[in-house]
Amino acid sequence: MKIKVLASGSKGNCSLIETKSTRFLIDIGITYQRLKKELEKMNLTTDDIDALLLTHAHNDHTSGLKVLLKRTNFKIYTNKDIIKELTVDIDNDRVELYNPLIHLNNTEINVFKTSHDAKGSVGFLITEDNDSLVYITDTGYLNRKYFPLLENKNIYYIESNHDEKMLMDGPYPYYLKQRIISDEGHLSNDTTAKYLKKLVGDNTKYIILAHLSEHNNKEEIAYNTSRESLKDRSDIKIVVAKQSEALEEVEVYNEVNMCR
Repeated sequence: MKIKVLASGSKGNCSLIETKSTRFLIDIGITYQRLKKELEKMNLTTDDIDALLLTHAHNDHTSGLKVLLKRTNFKIYTNKDIIKELTVDIDNDRVELYNPLIHLNNTEINVFKTSHDAKGSVGFLITEDNDSLVYITDTGYLNRKYFPLLENKNIYYIESNHDEKMLMDGPYPYYLKQRIISDEGHLSNDTTAKYLKKLVGDNTKYIILAHLSEHNNKEEIAYNTSRESLKDRSDIKIVVAKQSEALEEVEVYNEVNMCR
């Protein structure tokens, strides 16, 4: 299994997931042209993509959807609440509604609720054979009932949005600070580190810290907070996703021919 984070942050989010049987996008908060260029670097086109999964309807996760719909014909996986909040109409024949468990070829995807001020927001557990990836972005907290489902996976892509001191001492208006730290806001570095401490296991190889705030966080602070929490697990590689450039591919199996 492989993840290529194309963009991560408040100005746009998009990731490419590859398994042995499928390729799909999570969110499309970047332009079609940028997506096309990033795929070309991997010798891919949008014809190689099987689906798009949406986490929620906020613009930084969906701004490229209108053009993508015109230029492609693959399925859009979402739910009714997300559809209601979108500013773009999707033809019914393009839509596949989420169930708690969906399949893309041989890849299983558990869909679970996240807590954000966007109706219908979700995260994913992606598995095929013994490979696994947890994808959590834009949530104020992670419900403990999902811990058993999400424990001891290979890769964690998880929001580490803000440093609480930087946020509270910073220039944002009070109402915005309260939104960010609320249960429907975003995960702080400290909260993410605590969750990771509970979730990682012997099978965990990589952590990708995502959706860092441009104004209320720094890469080294986010990294150091999670690294300190997992100081007894130096074997786990922690990387920080970026807004303006794609992250190096992260993979957890050795096969060269990943799809088809």
